[in-house]
Amino acid sequence: MFSNLGEIMSIFNPIEEKKATGKVKKIFNNIKKERKIKSIPNFWRTIANDPDTLERTWTSLKAIMKKGALDPLTKEMIYMAVSMTNSCEYCIRSHTAAAKKKGMSDKMLKELIAIVGMANETNRLVESYQVEVDNFLK
Repeated sequence: MFSNLGEIMSIFNPIEEKKATGKVKKIFNNIKKERKIKSIPNFWRTIANDPDTLERTWTSLKAIMKKGALDPLTKEMIYMAVSMTNSCEYCIRSHTAAAKKKGMSDKMLKELIAIVGMANETNRLVESYQVEVDNFLK
């Protein structure tokens, strides 16, 4: 949906934090605690229109983004790269801010953007030319 000014508008109104109850309130409190933030971002407030989607998404995101074989900064940067490729402005901005909190420098961000751009270009060339996969890569 677009406003008269051409801005994207949400299909559903975000749930106000102070009006959240039950499962939504509990998840909002957990998001603030885990993320060390004072207010709930629009993404979470908007998907809270469906408490089951909010719960499933938050539970999955916590599980995927926690420290594992990959450190949290690397995971944020991967999330940014996918978001750039998918043209998700909200996700790019959100995960860039998170990555900067975790130590990403401007130099790292510029290098990531260069990699994303190059990968997208070479991926399109490979697909357009229908390049056969080399035997040693199989």
